[in-house]
Amino acid sequence: MASTIWKGHITFGLISLPVKLMAAARPETISFNQLTKTTHSRVKQVLHSAADDKPVSRSELVKGFEYEKDRYVVIDEEDLKRIQPKTAKVMEILEFVKATEIDSVYLESSYYIHPDEAGEKAYTLLFDAMKKSGYDGLAKITMHNREHVVILRPGKHGMLLHTMYYQDEVRALDEFRTNVEAVKERELAMAMSLIEGLAAPFEPEKYHDTYRMSIRAMIDAKVSGQEIVAAPVAQELAPVADIMEALKNSLAALKKPPAPVMEMPTAINEAKPRKRKAGS
Repeated sequence: MASTIWKGHITFGLISLPVKLMAAARPETISFNQLTKTTHSRVKQVLHSAADDKPVSRSELVKGFEYEKDRYVVIDEEDLKRIQPKTAKVMEILEFVKATEIDSVYLESSYYIHPDEAGEKAYTLLFDAMKKSGYDGLAKITMHNREHVVILRPGKHGMLLHTMYYQDEVRALDEFRTNVEAVKERELAMAMSLIEGLAAPFEPEKYHDTYRMSIRAMIDAKVSGQEIVAAPVAQELAPVADIMEALKNSLAALKKPPAPVMEMPTAINEAKPRKRKAGS
C-alpha cells in the first residue's frame, strides 16, 4: 500500500470520520547521475557558506527567511508547529458545489481518501450521498507547510481528493480568446463528424510513455555494448492552408481500414552490434 501523506478527520456538519490520504499518482521518469567526463566517477554536491566559502554539512543547516537584503530570521520546526491551523488535523467540508461547475484548470494533485475502521460507515454514507446528489465537497487542509483548498469527490469505488490552485495562482481566464464567429457551419459540421469518428471509450491503459521506454531500451543496449540507431526525424508540419480540404481528407482517411498494429521496436532490436577492433 502507498505511504500515508496526511492523517486526520473529515468533518461535515456534526459528523466526523478518521481518514488518511495516499497519493493517487506519481510521474515515472528515468533519472541520470552527474559523472566526470574522463573517469565517469560520480560527482558529489558540496554546500559552501557564502560568508567564507567553507564547506557546510547538512546537519548544520537551518531554515531562514530573508526579510531584508542579507538579513535573515531563522525558523525552526517548533516555530512552524506552534502556528499550525486546525486544518493540519481536521478537514472540514465548508460547502458542496456542483461537480459540473468546477473548472479543471484549478485542479492540482490527486489523492485517495482511505477511511480508518472507525469511520467506514460515515465514509460510505458521504460517498453514496455525494455520488447520487452530483455534488462535490470543498474543504481546507494543511500539509507540506501549506494550506490547500481541496475538492472531495466520489470516484468509482471510493473518495478522491484534489488539491486546488488558488485564484491568484491561475492565469487570467480571459488570457486566451477564440472567435467562434470565424467558423463556418459546414466546417463545424465536418469537424464534429471527425470528432465522432475518432471517439472511443476512455481507456488510459492503452497509452504508454514510449519515450521513457525508448530511453530504458537505449540504456540496456549500451550496457550490452550495442550501437544505437537514431530514430526517424519527425516531419515538420506547416499550418493548414485549406481547412475544408484538410477536413475532407481526414474524414476520408477514417473510412480506410486501419493499418495493422505493430509492436514498437526497442532500441535493442534496432541496435547494431559494434564491430570489434582487430586484436581486441
